[in-house]
Amino acid sequence: MTPDLEARLAFCNNLPTLPGAALQLVELAQDPEAHIASAAKIISYDPALSAKVLRVANSPLYATQRKVENLRQALTVLGLNATLSLALGLSLAKSLRAAWNQFGHSDAVWRRSILAATACRCLGEKLALPRTEELMLAGLLQDIGRLVLGQLDPARYAGVCAEAADGDALLTREREAFGADHAEVGAWLARRWSLPAYLEQAIAGSENGGGKDPFDACVALSGLIADLWIVPNPEEHRRRVSDLAQAWLGLSRADFAEVITLVTESIPDFAMLFDMRLAEPERMDAIVEHARELLLIRNLKDIQEAQRLRREAERLEDHARALEDRARRDPLTGLFNRAHFQELLEKEFDGARQFGWPISLAFIDLDDFKQINDRFGHLVGDEVLRQFATVLAMSVRASDVLCRFGGEEFLLLLPGTGEAAARTLLQRLLQQISSTPMAEVDDQVIRVTASVGLATMSGALGYDSADKLVRAADRALYDAKGRGRNRICVAEGDSPVEPR
Repeated sequence: MTPDLEARLAFCNNLPTLPGAALQLVELAQDPEAHIASAAKIISYDPALSAKVLRVANSPLYATQRKVENLRQALTVLGLNATLSLALGLSLAKSLRAAWNQFGHSDAVWRRSILAATACRCLGEKLALPRTEELMLAGLLQDIGRLVLGQLDPARYAGVCAEAADGDALLTREREAFGADHAEVGAWLARRWSLPAYLEQAIAGSENGGGKDPFDACVALSGLIADLWIVPNPEEHRRRVSDLAQAWLGLSRADFAEVITLVTESIPDFAMLFDMRLAEPERMDAIVEHARELLLIRNLKDIQEAQRLRREAERLEDHARALEDRARRDPLTGLFNRAHFQELLEKEFDGARQFGWPISLAFIDLDDFKQINDRFGHLVGDEVLRQFATVLAMSVRASDVLCRFGGEEFLLLLPGTGEAAARTLLQRLLQQISSTPMAEVDDQVIRVTASVGLATMSGALGYDSADKLVRAADRALYDAKGRGRNRICVAEGDSPVEPR
């Protein structure tokens, strides 16, 4: 970019600006201590954005087994990083679309941006890249420099676009007219907005193949894929893009056909997400039909090799995840250990205080466990603990969190659960424990019971800290032991505490 152009951009008063929610999301994305509660707070301030996040969480893009009914559940399904990228893209979408329309391009360029975002995400899925939402955001913003040039000098840039027959010609005319192309200008705006560095880099490389980084190459290719639904002669364009997919990402023609099929199938979901019609049904049918024909001639050797490489990558990822997970687990029972549970408890407690969600904590202790160790030995005692942990894990919900606190004591965290629902769940749990054999020694079946102390923060019952919630559940457990064991006792709670 020439110094003259940079100076003109710096003093241009009508360049696009970040909406308030987007600005907060950018700041949060760069905070290593950020967590879901912080994202929920920002998103909840914008009802339209909250509704779209809920819509995405319930869409086929994230095939969940149950309906997501509130923002907290949506954030849990999507994950923090995915939520931040997705919310940032949705927050920018409305203001950027309005800016495109003001510039005079109607919806044409913005439609290409959404198609590129769709293609970018599908490429990430095909290549098993871990950052599909960030890819989608980069694809959406890759042409932002065109908006900047159009607002800098509307008449001149309209002439540049009218004279350019294709994408390469557009870049040439932009450099002649302004001293830089829209990819360079877009990267400048990303830097000005303090967007994450990966977005600046992806936008900068969006017109030159993205270099060796697969992420950037996906962004560069996604715009060309989007043109399949736009250019007058898609067949000729498809051959060119297929060759580039092989050169930039190592995708065979059959792999590329799979991506095109996936993009076509995803277009209705993205059209709904961004409230825009993206392609004519006839063109979509023709494109996907051609892609299916290519898939029929896939070479068997290519399939086997791709599967082998994918399995190897998954094996390495699984191994890395297993090592990380092992550090968080109790070696005997496989449940979370006390240290990791404490981290999860603090985050859930803060979220519950922040948004007024209920949260329950159960302290569970095996009754008379010392007698099992004394009578049958510690090896049998260990087997009882393992089986007991298995029964607990099989009896609770996927959203609940289990931990071995120490010895024969266990903690069960029930996010978003009030006292009545928690008591019902725990009562079923006690029945399951008492009816399940925990071990067998010399034809003698060992059965156990358990006592539970329950503490709930909800409505009038509040606690100043997560530690106080734990201590309240511990006191309730002591009461359950004193009243004859094999029962649930509920803590009375502290004084009311207002949500922060």
